[in-house]
Amino acid sequence: MDLRPHIEKFARRLTEVEAALSDPSVFNNKQRAQELSREYARLKELVALGGEYLKTIAHLDENRLLLKGEPEDSEMAQLAREEIARLEAEEKRLATEVQRGVVPPDPTDSRNTIIEIRAGAGGSESALFAADLYRMYTHYAEARGWKVETMDSSPSDLGGFKEVIFGVTGTEVYKRLKHESGVHRVQRVPATEAQGRVHTSTATVAVLPEAEEVDIAIKPEELEITVCRASGPGGQGVNTTDSAVQILHKPSGLIVRCADQRSQQKNKARALTVLRSRLLEQKIAEENAKYAAQRKAQVGTGERSEKIRTYNFPQNRVTDHRIELTLYNLMNFIEGDLDPMIEPLMAHELEEKLAAVKA
Repeated sequence: MDLRPHIEKFARRLTEVEAALSDPSVFNNKQRAQELSREYARLKELVALGGEYLKTIAHLDENRLLLKGEPEDSEMAQLAREEIARLEAEEKRLATEVQRGVVPPDPTDSRNTIIEIRAGAGGSESALFAADLYRMYTHYAEARGWKVETMDSSPSDLGGFKEVIFGVTGTEVYKRLKHESGVHRVQRVPATEAQGRVHTSTATVAVLPEAEEVDIAIKPEELEITVCRASGPGGQGVNTTDSAVQILHKPSGLIVRCADQRSQQKNKARALTVLRSRLLEQKIAEENAKYAAQRKAQVGTGERSEKIRTYNFPQNRVTDHRIELTLYNLMNFIEGDLDPMIEPLMAHELEEKLAAVKA
């Protein structure tokens, strides 16, 4: 894949975004300014990576040319071969990073994340395994400088968790953890097993992008505002002027009425505040319902046959069944050394997205 046209495209777009951000009026729209700022940071990194990639290719060409002009057994040829091997590895790494920029970014990748772990099949052992997974993700988050906050938990009798829900805050949290969703299977001898037999248990993991607070924009044409005289005891001026305000939000059908204040403008402002609050609550409820459906699709029923990954303690191995990758470092993995699995999963996702872009 020739990446030069893409690197040039990143550079052109970076210039455009820089120009947009230099216009003070863009900050009148907070959401637009934030989007441009995020795009600027992303493009700036991609342009820098692209520059490194092109330099690496140039150095590779120089060393390959040098190698051709030297006797095969000379010291200079040996040095050139060593440098070529190093540069080829660097070229591959940089190409992967630049290719990530070719694929349109998933807006949820930059979100903070909520992780839900629940004990599945296997009784008390599955609850202990759920606790192990919780500790594993916590250690991984700490190693990356992310913040972890437990939201809710239901401990089991033997020190595990029937359920634990926690939030993770940091850079690219969802991007790195989203592939953890699914059924995780463990094979080991439980602490309660007297005969030393290996048992199989499961826990389900759901990784959800955190619902962001959304500003509610209300267009004037969406509102039907009527005023009337407030009812109530006289003598205080409340019911002697048309101060009560009723607002109908036509798209949603919501009706809000406010008559607490003598001033029509104050009642209108309060009614709009209540309306915005109700619309925001409605939107969050819809988003939560979407996430609930997403979580149900992610975790399945928790049956052993649905597993995405197996943790086999007797053999010190962890296998991801989606990409058929097996690592023989389970003890380090369960303590939070997840990148040897997460990086290949991210690379696999990138390959699929690149294939879709090319198609």
